[in-house]
Amino acid sequence: MAFAIKVEIRDPQSETFAFTAQKTMYGGKHIAEGDKVFMFASENDGGQGLVAHGVVTATEATPRLPGIARQTPRVSITVRRTALAKRPLGRRELKPFNAWNDGRPETELNFKFYRQATNKIVGLSDETAAFLGEFF
Repeated sequence: MAFAIKVEIRDPQSETFAFTAQKTMYGGKHIAEGDKVFMFASENDGGQGLVAHGVVTATEATPRLPGIARQTPRVSITVRRTALAKRPLGRRELKPFNAWNDGRPETELNFKFYRQATNKIVGLSDETAAFLGEFF
C-alpha cells in the first residue's frame, strides 16, 4: 500500500527523513517498513506541496496517553528518499477538486489533506498512488 505525509520539510534534498509522532488518518496508522510514501511539504509550514517520494525504513507507534478516551493514533517513521518531484502539486492545484464523490485522485488528495488542513499521514488508493507517480 502507498501512503502520503503532509508535514514540515525543511530540506527536500535530504536523503533520509525522520518524522516523529505524526497524526494518522484515513488508514495512515497501517504504514509499515517497506511502504512507499509520497512527501508533501506542508503549506501550513511554508512548504510547496509534493516534493519527493521514498520508502519507509522504520516505524514506531506512539503509545497512547492514559486517561484520554479519544486519541488520534500517531506514528514515527523514517523514510529514505528515492526521487524528487518534477512538477508542482499542492493546495493551489488541488483546491478546484472538491466534488467529494467524483472518484478522482486529485479529489482524494484534496479531501484527505486540505479539508482538515492539519499535518498527517494518510493511506492512498492505488489510483491515487499511480497518479502521484506521474509527478516523478
